[in-house]
Amino acid sequence: MRKLTYLAAIAFVAVPLAARAQNADAVIDRAVAAYASLNSMRAEFRQTLTNPLTGSSQTTNGVILRKKPNLLSISFESGDRVAADGSTLWVYLPSSAPGQVMRMPYTGANASSVDPADQFLNSPRTRFTVTSAGTATVGGRATHAVTLVPKRANAAFTSAKVWIDDNDSSIRQFDVETASGLQRHVVITSFVANPALSRSSFGFAVPKGAKVVDQTAGAVF
Repeated sequence: MRKLTYLAAIAFVAVPLAARAQNADAVIDRAVAAYASLNSMRAEFRQTLTNPLTGSSQTTNGVILRKKPNLLSISFESGDRVAADGSTLWVYLPSSAPGQVMRMPYTGANASSVDPADQFLNSPRTRFTVTSAGTATVGGRATHAVTLVPKRANAAFTSAKVWIDDNDSSIRQFDVETASGLQRHVVITSFVANPALSRSSFGFAVPKGAKVVDQTAGAVF
């Protein structure tokens, strides 16, 4: 009798746990839907880049702004900046390429090269093999994680692990590894959906003395 009661108790606990479980397709699908529903967003983040070959790592904070249909701004405390003003993509990285600004056409088609959310959530089940990677609490918020492995060999990264918020389906954290071994760890420390953003927030002025280099293809940032 005690054994039956014990088994019944296990079953009672297991039912709600199973109900909360989500497969990888369900997790990524709700993230795609949530991202598509955003007209604008503002997120603060902390990024750590690690190079296993040199044993070095660098951590910096930044802010990303996005507004439909094709406005984007990523600003780092180091002074690095990426801006899409509606027609042109500007990439200014004084921390690694001082005195140089890359300029290229921007219509949204090359958004995946600079916008992490678009990189992960643009037709993910077509572009990646998606598998579950467990659950975790990130910044006090419950998340489900998925692993994304590109189906084509020349993708921007070899694998990524993305944590999706259980409540609002936003990206809360991600890890990316490139073919060269470079590792990027990003934690979203603040997220605001659909804030009022002026077009001026996405403008870019070429710094005095900087050389503008025109490119026809998007640059991976």
